[in-house]
Amino acid sequence: MSSLKIKRIKATDIELKDQLVAVNRVTKVTKGGRTFSFSAIVVVGNGNGIIGFGLGKAKEVSAAVSKGIDDAKKNIIRVPVYKGTIPHAAEGKYCGSLVFMKPAAPGTGVIAGGAMRAVFETVGIHNVLAKSKGSSNPHSVVKATINALAQMRDAYSVAQVRGVGLDTVFNG
Repeated sequence: MSSLKIKRIKATDIELKDQLVAVNRVTKVTKGGRTFSFSAIVVVGNGNGIIGFGLGKAKEVSAAVSKGIDDAKKNIIRVPVYKGTIPHAAEGKYCGSLVFMKPAAPGTGVIAGGAMRAVFETVGIHNVLAKSKGSSNPHSVVKATINALAQMRDAYSVAQVRGVGLDTVFNG
């Protein structure tokens, strides 16, 4: 996976919508009382194959979300979406989270839980079967899902790498 090249995209070129995945409240106890701060994990995408995630921390929820959006715009990647689903099955791993996803027929919908669902909806995948194993921490699940989506390759890019035509890729 270390040889995986991720091509970054400039956020200023495209119209992005954001979705809040999770907010975490952290309490720091001092002699003056409790001090609350918030961390928010956010995903941004255009609904057509572009996705990014970010983490924001601040004393207020709204400030944490806006910082997360700014961070997410720095980590944008392109994912091949084929007829509303993914081109092939894939697994992604980050720390204790392991995610598995495979393409689904039209009309199936997004069969995925929590943090994975937010990522799929933001990237524009409407039909997918997915399972999250191991840790259910939203931070790890989002990173594992993005890792799996970054491994996706469409038939055109496979043909280019192999130096053959599209019919050879499908027929062997």
